[in-house]
Amino acid sequence: MSEAKSKKRCAIYTRKSTEDGLEQDFNSLDAQREACAAYILSQSSEGWEAVPELYDDGGWSGGNMDRPALKQLLDDVKAGRVDVIVVYKVDRLTRSLADFAKIVEILDENEASFVSVTQSFNTTTSMGRLTLTVLLSFAQFEREVTGERIRDKVAASKKKGLWMGGGVSFGYDVVDRQLVINQSEAETVKQLFERYAQVKSVPQLVDELAAQGIKTRERKWKTGKTIGGIYFKTGTLTHLLQNPVYIGKMRHKDETYEGVHQSIIWQELFDQVQSIFHTNRKDHALGKKSRNPSLLTGMITDPDGKPMTPAHATKGSKRYRYYVTRTQPGDKSTIWRMPAGEIERLVVDTIARHLVTCSFSGTGDARATEVQINLDRQTSIYLPAMPIAKQRELLLNCKTHVAINAGTIKIKFTPPNQDQPINLSVGAKLVSRGSEVKLAIAPDDGSIKREPDPVLLRLVAHAFAAQDLLVRGIPSPMVNHYKQRHLQQLVRLSFMAPDIISAIVDGTQPPDLTGRKIMRINKIPLDWAGQREMLGFASA
Repeated sequence: MSEAKSKKRCAIYTRKSTEDGLEQDFNSLDAQREACAAYILSQSSEGWEAVPELYDDGGWSGGNMDRPALKQLLDDVKAGRVDVIVVYKVDRLTRSLADFAKIVEILDENEASFVSVTQSFNTTTSMGRLTLTVLLSFAQFEREVTGERIRDKVAASKKKGLWMGGGVSFGYDVVDRQLVINQSEAETVKQLFERYAQVKSVPQLVDELAAQGIKTRERKWKTGKTIGGIYFKTGTLTHLLQNPVYIGKMRHKDETYEGVHQSIIWQELFDQVQSIFHTNRKDHALGKKSRNPSLLTGMITDPDGKPMTPAHATKGSKRYRYYVTRTQPGDKSTIWRMPAGEIERLVVDTIARHLVTCSFSGTGDARATEVQINLDRQTSIYLPAMPIAKQRELLLNCKTHVAINAGTIKIKFTPPNQDQPINLSVGAKLVSRGSEVKLAIAPDDGSIKREPDPVLLRLVAHAFAAQDLLVRGIPSPMVNHYKQRHLQQLVRLSFMAPDIISAIVDGTQPPDLTGRKIMRINKIPLDWAGQREMLGFASA
């Protein structure tokens, strides 16, 4: 083996969990580096030599791999610039067994290894790996036990009402590790609670505070970074108005305990504000405050099982509502889109018709059955006519879930006064309309009426306008700007069978009959029977 090949480039990695003491002339990182450098020098006869780069992570935890110097070191290993990683102790490299396995995998892939100066370990042997695994298991155990001990201490202290660090709430200062009222900010806090009790709207209160120039507290970190000192935002103000610290209490997870600090707000005002929040949340969930509420928000999923969210598009003065797949940034999966009105009517009508069917098949106690029949009959009769907030409240109480599939819509709900959920399926068909994929509802009977397709309606109207222009010479602003070829395509549609045109107007045409499909047909038969067969009306 040549001299060049026998040389091993050694990188020294140092780490310290906290920043305490790093400002000293000779700190913990320097001590680690000095010990590692001495070890490398002792191995110079084996061709070991230290690389000039410094890989120091001061103030970074060993519980994860999100450390700048470690990332740079592993990148250099992958690039072939480092052969051996030298550390003072194994736990300087990592305290996580899972992360250790990842690091060893990277080292193996690049024919590199690491050495602990104070512990005789070598990852190139199976015994060395076993010993390291055992050691890191204890290191991870120690870290987890320490974390549990700290969490238990915090929980016990908060049960006693003690402040245990973190962000200091607006209206308080910290003196000797205790919360003390800041009188000037406390007056602002009182105004916020009192004003919200009057306006009952966080966004409105946010605008008022901005107009008055009231801002959050400005905080300066030890690093010199400044945060805060900005206008209140909706989330910040909501958190403030719901914080029990202002009535002298301390919150820990889902529990609230009596605190040792003084309160700023009296209990009655705090309870009034929380009651307003509760009412607003309920109204928002039921769509009472929405100009165009969507009935199935939070209840509907697409064919891939992903939740669908309301969306809308406006063309002229008409507003079209849809349910669209909710996706995450970078998600390139299929986005499903379907008209909201049709699916909402389908769900409401299907549940209402099912309750009518069930109301006449009660068994068991006659008195209980009579009550159930009355409840179900009233629900089934009035459900489609209820305001949308009432409909949504009923569907939420029934734990309704609507799953869109390629050929069916599955509706699951639990009727009032029943324990077992009911599963229903309604026929449907996915069709392509332009660049979109929509769900065309095709119920087994005619009791559920679909909304007419606006594209087909417009084509029919333009077809008769084109007939007036070409046959009778009567101009129409709807088609005057079209070229001759397009006019000839449109006029063919005016000669469709009357029952086909009526079906389009009523919205009862076959689900896959779209404007795009009709316009792509080269020749529509003149006989009505042939038209029905071609356009899918033969079995209707």
